[in-house]
Amino acid sequence: MSAETKPAIIGFLPDDTPPVGAMLSLGFQQFLTMFPATVLVAILTKFDVGITLLASGLGTIIALLVSKRKIPMYYGSSFSYIAVIITVMNKFAPDCYNSTATYCPEGVKIVQVGIILTAVFEILIGLLIMRIGKAALDRVLPPIVTGSMAMVIGIALANAALGNAGNWAAPELAATTWTVAFITMIATVLFSVYLQGKGLIGMLPILFGAVFGYLVSIPFGLVHFENVASASWFELPKFTLPAFDNPEAWGMALSIALIFIATVPESTAHLYQMSLYIDELAAEMKRKPYNIKELIGLNLVADGSDDIIVGMLGGCAGTNYGENNSLMAITRNYSTAVLMTAGAMAMVFGFFGKLVALVNTMPAAVVGGLSIYLFGVIGMQGVALIQSEKVNLFDPKQLAVGAIILICGIGGNLALPNGVFPFNIPFLFPNGIPAIVFAAILGILINSIFLIFKTPPVRGD
Repeated sequence: MSAETKPAIIGFLPDDTPPVGAMLSLGFQQFLTMFPATVLVAILTKFDVGITLLASGLGTIIALLVSKRKIPMYYGSSFSYIAVIITVMNKFAPDCYNSTATYCPEGVKIVQVGIILTAVFEILIGLLIMRIGKAALDRVLPPIVTGSMAMVIGIALANAALGNAGNWAAPELAATTWTVAFITMIATVLFSVYLQGKGLIGMLPILFGAVFGYLVSIPFGLVHFENVASASWFELPKFTLPAFDNPEAWGMALSIALIFIATVPESTAHLYQMSLYIDELAAEMKRKPYNIKELIGLNLVADGSDDIIVGMLGGCAGTNYGENNSLMAITRNYSTAVLMTAGAMAMVFGFFGKLVALVNTMPAAVVGGLSIYLFGVIGMQGVALIQSEKVNLFDPKQLAVGAIILICGIGGNLALPNGVFPFNIPFLFPNGIPAIVFAAILGILINSIFLIFKTPPVRGD
């Protein structure tokens, strides 16, 4: 084929601005891709769906501006914080959280302080990496710590997943809710496997699974539309202010913020993945490589900027979404202008009262079915991280760190009263240390001992 007849290379790099029609259609795809998981976290944690959508959109736009539009990422709700948030809700808003209410402001206000503290940690670590490099951070938070923490976060959520699926249902409804939950779970798994690589629809297995489970639950009488009919088309999202004045908030805030230990490697992995795809397209288009893999520190600063926004407004803690990254790779669209368009769409949809009301009719059984799969995936991603980093599990140091994190994190969350170790630390943890946080602290401390006091080399190191 001659150069004259060679087909044009179609794609958009981070600093490109597509035509208006393409920007709107591509932006809507990005919005649609982040929507299911983002609202699911809000439903599970009883945050307001409207403000979660609005904060997700605004946080994404701010993060893109902070990164000087060099790093194309969309920020949705993070699953990693759910277990600790549920602990907060059961402590500060138990009557609301354990009722049929869809929004618990008293608990949200406490969580907001933790999300903002998370943002501070992320920004400080990002600035530190920009100064000294990532290698130093990897010594303090090696894959055995971050991977084990991911496993703890996923498996510790089993109680919430199984509770929604049917364990918390009234005895006369239990068989029905369990049936709907497992139908939803199986459908979601099948969509995830058999739609993989099928373009846009391959990015939406959670949405399809939720819709399928929702439709199945209607004839069982689990869906009620009264609130949708009475909801306004336009409704102001439920903004809340962080409870900075509550002295008990700061201990819980630290518990929430320490979950960043598991989210930092996730964010970094997404950055490396995107860098490969972007530079491949840039080479095809005969443009200079972007090398965004070198912007690890800036990426974490952008992550923190998003969390400041969602923390101040009352949205769920954020993370950059792998689903949206995969969609960008499929469509060869890495334009930050498109992602900002998607963010603007999310903000607009946050004011659609009937949409928010419709999302809140999602039966607990459907949420439980989705959660069984999604929370298990989080745990398996921890296994994948340890495998991909070739952690030597014949090394007693690595075994010790991982084993202690798993037992204290998973076992403590399931076996201890309220999932809390009874070590009362004034101001920070006056009522004990949540098991997931205790596991993270203990794992880091033991790993630090091995760093300070050198051990003999292990075969395979």
